[in-house]
Amino acid sequence: MTMTPAVELLIPIWQRVLQRSSIRVNDNFLDLGGNPASAAELFGEIAEVSGRHLSPVLVYSVPTIEALAAALEQPDQPRVPPLLLLKAGTEPPPIFIAHGLGDTVLDLFQLVEKIESAHPIYGMQARGIDGVDEPLTSVEAMAQFHLEAIKQLQPHGPYFLIGYSLGGLVALEIAQRLAAGGEKIALLALVESYPHRNQLGLVQRMLVSLRLAKRQARLLSASAFGRTRSEISEPFGGKASQSSDYERLMRDVMKRMRNSAHMALKRYRPQFYRGEMRFVRAEIVTLFPDDPVAVWSHLAEQFEIETIPGDHWSVLTTGFDKLGSTLTDYLREASA
Repeated sequence: MTMTPAVELLIPIWQRVLQRSSIRVNDNFLDLGGNPASAAELFGEIAEVSGRHLSPVLVYSVPTIEALAAALEQPDQPRVPPLLLLKAGTEPPPIFIAHGLGDTVLDLFQLVEKIESAHPIYGMQARGIDGVDEPLTSVEAMAQFHLEAIKQLQPHGPYFLIGYSLGGLVALEIAQRLAAGGEKIALLALVESYPHRNQLGLVQRMLVSLRLAKRQARLLSASAFGRTRSEISEPFGGKASQSSDYERLMRDVMKRMRNSAHMALKRYRPQFYRGEMRFVRAEIVTLFPDDPVAVWSHLAEQFEIETIPGDHWSVLTTGFDKLGSTLTDYLREASA
């Protein structure tokens, strides 16, 4: 490959971030030991030296120096596709997995590594992470956005669909639309996924509201002792005034996506699903209903539930071993 200015710019950054003395232009960043943290570092350094503010999620669509250089050489901001290959596989059909509210497919990195399957795994990335397109504000629109890409990749079933948190509602809506078209859903698995509290029964709604009130009180108490809410929730571990332009821009993009996702969650009313729903719940109840059966059993023809250690967040961030093995079991049963 010709050593273009973009390639010459990227090589030393990759070497520094990955701590490697030699990298070929067609080496895959993740295969070289890259991870979400180093991807954020990589794209932050690229922003500093080139002025181009690209989402770290692009590490999945342009994972080599050669591909990333080509993207940088284009005048337009590169778009993040709706489906990103998170893990290669040798057997069809693919597995599709959706991330949670305010997350990206990078948050699924550790979980995907623990899912044992010969099927390739694609992440459904919510629209707007690239800062080019506006985020979607309804679950139905999110589902249609991903469904069109899924049908291009896999025209017919059986389909394997997994969703965490809000992503579970998106996966459910995709399954509804595929089933309505006569397609077979081999697996629909929801992980800690619940409708907005305004869709819950009275008792569940009151319990969730009480938990939210207690959490708000804790945050206010922390603020009274010298920690502001922005410091508590600071995603980059420092005050906004100390952040780089790139970090502030990425934060603004994520804020828009979170706000749009909250709107979508609040509007969505799940309909009865004529199929089997596999549900994984966290043992420790946080800000969500403590009885998924009361929420979902009347909304699915078949409903099976499994409890794993952790809370809503830790099942993905630290308990990914158990969640990965649970989903692996689901996939094996569905494939059989």
